[in-house]
Amino acid sequence: MTHPPLGLYIHIPFCRQRCDFCAFYLEIYREGRVDTFVRSLLHEVGLSAQQHVAAGRPIQSVYFGGGTPTVLATTQLTTALSEIRRQITLASDCEITVEAHPSTISEQDLAQLLQAGVTRMSFGAESMEDGDLSRIGRPGAVHETVTAVTQARVAGFTNINLDVMYGLPGQSLESWQRTLAHCLMLVPTHLSCYALTVEEDTRLASNIQRRRSPAPDEGLQIEMDEAAQQILGGAGYERYEVSNYAKPEYACRHNLLYWTNGEYLGLGPSAQSYLNGIRFGNVADLDAYNTSLAADRLPIEDRTRLSEQERLRDAVIFGLRLIRGIPSSHLHQHAVNYGHVAVTAQLLSQQLIEEDSGRSRLSQRGLLQADTIAEQLY
Repeated sequence: MTHPPLGLYIHIPFCRQRCDFCAFYLEIYREGRVDTFVRSLLHEVGLSAQQHVAAGRPIQSVYFGGGTPTVLATTQLTTALSEIRRQITLASDCEITVEAHPSTISEQDLAQLLQAGVTRMSFGAESMEDGDLSRIGRPGAVHETVTAVTQARVAGFTNINLDVMYGLPGQSLESWQRTLAHCLMLVPTHLSCYALTVEEDTRLASNIQRRRSPAPDEGLQIEMDEAAQQILGGAGYERYEVSNYAKPEYACRHNLLYWTNGEYLGLGPSAQSYLNGIRFGNVADLDAYNTSLAADRLPIEDRTRLSEQERLRDAVIFGLRLIRGIPSSHLHQHAVNYGHVAVTAQLLSQQLIEEDSGRSRLSQRGLLQADTIAEQLY
């Protein structure tokens, strides 16, 4: 039996501080807390390998996300990767990504990560304008991003991503264009361009409510999205997903798993998994996570087996984020299953979804409303 590709996500739940827009589960870095977490994580790798990964089934991608993985000592990250290799088979061409805040990593760290087998660095630049960073409570400075990318290249990395955001408080179309131009000067192989979204219970949401910060301007965000497509497309980057652009052959394999309804195992507090038609998630609490693993129990909090209809629904919702789209038969079967025939017909007549050669995809206008369309089709 051939298995679909399998990815491994490791959630490192620590940051030096929380940015105003961030709603992810994280803890503020404390050395003792980190040491305990790493011990728990190594134990979780072994238990998960026994219970969840079929013998000999290779992992196609490993992704260290967070939080900020690089607030851990580099030896802690490489120890985790060594334990993963010891317990689980990695494909010979496995894509191994580490997210990093530019201020938390040195040339020596980068050289050690490359030597340990990391193939891809993802730097959270967020903006290439210092004023933007201060207005979103983002620590660090633009020159640190420039240094980190330069040092990654010197260390030997050839696959480098930059995360940037648009629609930030006080950001203009011109300053966004400057950010993109500055990114292009660093010649990354991949760029992730995210529209700022206001998450509940974040400092940003509170600041907007108290009128200390402007709410995102949807019209301006649309202009910024169009500018990204024009500037990055002109520079040889292919948009392959709503928020992601890559040089040829450099699309992120791990993220493609999520959008193609592939399978993945998540380790660390709050990490989510999807295996054999079952979605399950770890407890989003570091103490509960540690306690569970100290008792030789996986820290899984919820588990849902998806029906065939639900699997198709997720394949449609996630797959429409891809520029190549999905088989039209999947879209129309999903519309019948969930009573969305009229909604789907309306999206087609409004030319928000296009159909061609048996495939359905979001149009240029549809891409600008991807989240709203997903909600309508859920």
